[in-house]
Amino acid sequence: MPRFNTFWWAGYECTDQQNAFGNRVDFLPLTGHLDRLDDDYRDISDLNIRTVREGIRWSQVEKRAYIYDWTVVRQMLQRGGALGIQQIWDICHFGYPDDLTPLHPMFARRFAAICKAFVPIYREVFPDGPLIVTPINEVSFISWLGGDVRGTVPYCTKQGLEVKMGLIRAYVEGIAAMRDVDANIIILTTEPLVNMVPPLKASRQEITNARNAHENQYQAVDMLMGRLHPELGGAPHMVDVVGLNFYYNNQWVIPTYELLPWGNEGNDPRFRRLHLLFLEVYKRYRKPIALTETSHPGIDRPGWIRMIARECAAAKQVGVPLEGICLYPIIDRPDWDHLERPWHRSGLWDASPDGVDMLPGQTPGRYLSQPYAEALQQAQRMIS
Repeated sequence: MPRFNTFWWAGYECTDQQNAFGNRVDFLPLTGHLDRLDDDYRDISDLNIRTVREGIRWSQVEKRAYIYDWTVVRQMLQRGGALGIQQIWDICHFGYPDDLTPLHPMFARRFAAICKAFVPIYREVFPDGPLIVTPINEVSFISWLGGDVRGTVPYCTKQGLEVKMGLIRAYVEGIAAMRDVDANIIILTTEPLVNMVPPLKASRQEITNARNAHENQYQAVDMLMGRLHPELGGAPHMVDVVGLNFYYNNQWVIPTYELLPWGNEGNDPRFRRLHLLFLEVYKRYRKPIALTETSHPGIDRPGWIRMIARECAAAKQVGVPLEGICLYPIIDRPDWDHLERPWHRSGLWDASPDGVDMLPGQTPGRYLSQPYAEALQQAQRMIS
């Protein structure tokens, strides 16, 4: 039996992090999703999507250590059950309680405690069937953002590996705590999938540097699988599905960070098609994979999703066990560092009419991007 209700998923932006200026952002209410939960779920059902990624928002549930308020999570679970929507749950999507950072000595213990507390809350509504959890979203990205470039907590430089190890230690303890309650919980990782390449006519050292940078994208899952820093407690059974997040800007040159255009109009020999990157991951881990985030802002949304469908079909043809594609975000979002700027227009639904920018304080609406929706329906037919 497939573990996901539908092959196509919807991802609701649920970050609750502290941004580069130290301000807490909370996207579930900001995008209007909490207020429009039933309508959002009915909208995606009309497009044959009945699996979603959601987040509990750790910073909102645990305002005081070990004291939890599950009111909003319970409401979301109940509405998902009532409307036939399968919810995949992020426990930590970039945000931590105010008194914690991944470098805090109690971080892993606190995280394991909330993971364990979540399971019976879920089982109140869904006593049977699979519980699919992403304990920590994008360890690779958030450890770089907070540990190397001071973009979020703990606002460090040159501490990326230490932050990553702190997150993985918590990830492993969180899995163990959940499986103490329910041994059948399914763990879905969600890590960026990138292609880092050397300059054209590169020196031997530049080629080595780019290869090492490319290889380092796998550190988080390698740690979870016990292949790297086994003292953290990782093991192969800690990962059930390898989730990969892939966007239009996920291929670049080291060390200049020049992007390789996603359409590869110049036939750059360093560019790699997505299905070949999927194949690299599958050969490395021999686990099922899922495309857990993908989108493109603006007018390129239709072309992007058609390309994604072609590449995913190609991946299946070469034997990659691909279990799902998540449109992320499914509804439009702002920039978490600059909330006053125009929203990204990267969702299937925009928050304001075409040509009208969202302004601070406005109530976000739902305006279906018709070209994107038509391209999605073509993509769904292509995959099926």
